[in-house]
Amino acid sequence: MAEKTETKQSSLGEIISVIIQALILALVIRTLLFQPFSIPSGSMRPTLLEGDYLFVSKFSYGYSYASLPFAPKIFSGRIWEGKPERGDVAVFKHPVSGVDYIKRVIGLPGDRIQMRDGQLFINDEPVKRELTGQIDNPDITEKFGPVDVYTETLPNGVTYQTLDLTPNSTADNTREFVVPEGDYFMMGDNRDNSNDSRFGVGYVPLENFVGRANIIFFSISGGASPLEIWRWPSELRLGRFFSSAEG
Repeated sequence: MAEKTETKQSSLGEIISVIIQALILALVIRTLLFQPFSIPSGSMRPTLLEGDYLFVSKFSYGYSYASLPFAPKIFSGRIWEGKPERGDVAVFKHPVSGVDYIKRVIGLPGDRIQMRDGQLFINDEPVKRELTGQIDNPDITEKFGPVDVYTETLPNGVTYQTLDLTPNSTADNTREFVVPEGDYFMMGDNRDNSNDSRFGVGYVPLENFVGRANIIFFSISGGASPLEIWRWPSELRLGRFFSSAEG
């Protein structure tokens, strides 16, 4: 009887040990390599949609306090620092609230950024912008109906699509923003419906970057949770699985 009790205790101890090791491994992967992230809003449409789940590479820009679980601000700066590039889609901590945001890097330190009549200007030069058609997909346009889609090409050659939900909106004309050293200017691809460096976010310090968006590994529409397996047949967006998170 004593031997059976010892065997049960040994088995329980092994199970607990395996669970602890698995949790530590998951924490290391999440902190140093890849962190899953879900898209909560439509600010990055049409590139990213609500219900997209993607991996963010934690090593792309090195590591800062924002890389750590719960983001305790126990040190400043970055370790093994890597600089975000114009056009990257990145996750960062809001400079005031600390909430995770995902936007596109538009302005680098020292850049001058402005919107004029819906046209993006970087350092007083218009960014190439071409009307490529319209989208009438409810997943993207919601109540707006057919929406104009533009392709923008940044000075470094990065291309992506943007939406123009409401022509002549307040977002189409802004003051000129001069990006401070060490900071970045972030914008959503859904230009008329994005809380970004133009409105409410401000400039984003390098140490606030969490990582670079890499790949969409799961996508579901209709506000469904990935755990609602019974909704998968009608709500899964299989065409978005394993697609680029940067457009």
